[in-house]
Amino acid sequence: MDNSLGLIAFAKVNLGLDVIRRREDGYHEVKMVMQTIKLYDQITMEKNDCGEIRLTTNLPYLPVNKKNLVYRAVDLIREKYGISEGVDIRLTKHIPVAAGMAGGSTDAAAAFVGMNQLFHLNIRQDTLLEYAAGLGADIPYCIMRGTALSEGIGEILTPLPPIPACWFLVVKPSFSISTKYIYEHLTLNEDTVHPDIDGMVDAIRAGDLTGVTSRMGNVLEDVAIKEYPQIATIKEEMIRFGALNSLMSGSGSTVFGIFSSREAALEASRFFRKQTGIRQVHVVRPFNKLPRRHAGADRGEGIGS
Repeated sequence: MDNSLGLIAFAKVNLGLDVIRRREDGYHEVKMVMQTIKLYDQITMEKNDCGEIRLTTNLPYLPVNKKNLVYRAVDLIREKYGISEGVDIRLTKHIPVAAGMAGGSTDAAAAFVGMNQLFHLNIRQDTLLEYAAGLGADIPYCIMRGTALSEGIGEILTPLPPIPACWFLVVKPSFSISTKYIYEHLTLNEDTVHPDIDGMVDAIRAGDLTGVTSRMGNVLEDVAIKEYPQIATIKEEMIRFGALNSLMSGSGSTVFGIFSSREAALEASRFFRKQTGIRQVHVVRPFNKLPRRHAGADRGEGIGS
């Protein structure tokens, strides 16, 4: 039907996250390698005649007004293109909330793409990315997806080849971490250990999974672990179960491990599901964009080709 569509919004992890400096405007300049994984939220969008945005979600504590990025993305497109029709949106969350996985950003990315498709607006991707950057630094990447180098404040994106085949174990502890808290307590000095992002990019281009995992690092981890030592414990347990490496994603609190074996990832997942203080556990593949000739099939996966 032309009046409705369904979308899938994939989560991301940071294979490497470096903070270069704090800018005069208060933003932090970063250098990151981003990877989409097949853990996703589901969004349905349908036109309505009442002229309002009506957002519902399966999590009662999420805002359903202008405090929600999905609502704001839809509102922005309606305003820019003079759309009088309203939109009913149903958001079903599976990605951990406030967990360093861009859950809110990827939902907003889906909303931007969904509005473009639902109203046949034919907005160019570069224009859509520009709108997205105005709402949040991670949203343009969530529209683009795949493996990418992210620079500036997150808005300068360089697509990379897909990472080699592997499995991700995602573990979300029962606590969340404030991004604001992490950055306020981040100290950059001569003792800061910066991950080798350039070396990781070279390893990705060479198809060298071990070269990627050996360079995984996140400068925000030290701040988080001081306050939440369980993050270090989760990382250690993942490596004990055979992860090539393990890392906190973004500003946390989600921790992920990369496994070459699905069986080892599943064995570790069974261990974590039995532990107290663990809220969500997922074993998923990385998501990599399909070649252009398969773009039509990709459209059903939610965020365009």
